[in-house]
Amino acid sequence: MARNPGKRIVIRPSLKEGEGGPINNNWRRLFLDHLAESSNVTASAEKAGICVSRAYKVRREEAEFARQWLAALAEGYLHLEMEVVRRLREGDFKTGEDGKFDFANTIRLLAAHRDSAARTTSPVRNVSAAEVRASIDRKIEDIRRRIAREKAAAEGRQE
Repeated sequence: MARNPGKRIVIRPSLKEGEGGPINNNWRRLFLDHLAESSNVTASAEKAGICVSRAYKVRREEAEFARQWLAALAEGYLHLEMEVVRRLREGDFKTGEDGKFDFANTIRLLAAHRDSAARTTSPVRNVSAAEVRASIDRKIEDIRRRIAREKAAAEGRQE
């Protein structure tokens, strides 16, 4: 569902719950910056002054925003990984007032994210038509050489 340039994204009033007044024109940047820090969509929407439904709707309709969302999430999870490594290296197992850092759940969350990211990452790269043709030509040439070798080997056995 790519968004047409210039077309406004209409959000149903029921999906605007929690948005007070006019929306900041920079809400996308605010949202993505906070998402990269926290990996938390709800908190990022709140920080940007929008409802979560708006964020998801815009992600569905704007391919570039969806790409930036994934990049911000990946950055957020990288920050979390680095936080776990830092805590383990420094022996920092506490959080605030006598709380313990939950390593087990954090590692489960990171593993789930890794699996999710692997499923959503497309194996297809953006390549030009010339690169595709060159790749096909190389494969065809490899097949021709293999057939020629097999044919020469077969003729050598028949003599």
